[in-house]
Amino acid sequence: MKAANIFDRVFFRFIIAGIINTLAGSAIMFVFYNFAHAGYWVSSACNYFITSVLSFFLNKYFTFGVRRRSFAMIVSFAVVIALSYLIAYGAARPAVNYLLGGASRKVRENAALLAGMCLFTGLNYLGQRLFVFNRGDAKEEAKREK
Repeated sequence: MKAANIFDRVFFRFIIAGIINTLAGSAIMFVFYNFAHAGYWVSSACNYFITSVLSFFLNKYFTFGVRRRSFAMIVSFAVVIALSYLIAYGAARPAVNYLLGGASRKVRENAALLAGMCLFTGLNYLGQRLFVFNRGDAKEEAKREK
């Protein structure tokens, strides 16, 4: 896939679905961390666990226009979510701790949660686009729209 093809109509639909998902997920994550006093990993995991179902359906039907049902698609979606989550939040925490070493733990962890969200979004988009929903269905749907 060419880099120019990554930023097409599908990309912008992914952004819209992502905004909906991010609003729900951010509320869950920051409420868990700041008000329920759950830790960094529990708060971020609750966000992605709860919103993954919403994300799957938004991306499958709205973003990529895939209509077929497939257990393999669900499994690959879950794997991409899990890997994106572990890489993004695993990298964000030490990076933010290094960059904001003098800040309080609460500030560093809130910043790491925000940075992890951003990293996750990019990794997740690439994984969904290139591996999960890259089965030819989106291409067929795009042809029907023309």
